Amino acid sequence: MFRIITRKRLREYAARYPKAKASLEHWEHTARNAKWKSPAELKQTFNDADPAIVTSGNQVYVFNIQGNEHRLIAAIHFDTGRIYVLRILTHKDYDKQRWKDEL
Repeated sequence: MFRIITRKRLREYAARYPKAKASLEHWEHTARNAKWKSPAELKQTFNDADPAIVTSGNQVYVFNIQGNEHRLIAAIHFDTGRIYVLRILTHKDYDKQRWKDEL
């Protein structure tokens, strides 16, 4: 099982974008109960999860939320069972690519 840091970010985003709430809740439930040990296992659950390297050199994963209307960007530490929700963006804001420089 994974610990999601921070779930508050998910709730706040869902409050701002109510149409994304069900998709965020599904992502949270699935991720919290996952037992992934590797990116390959992650892809078996979330086939559309894409790895990305950000300016800091770290790898993050990008998830489609609400049919690709929003993007959730998270750092996943398979060894410690932690998922850090770094950003949740509208697809429009995601496409600006500023998030890569900020992370």
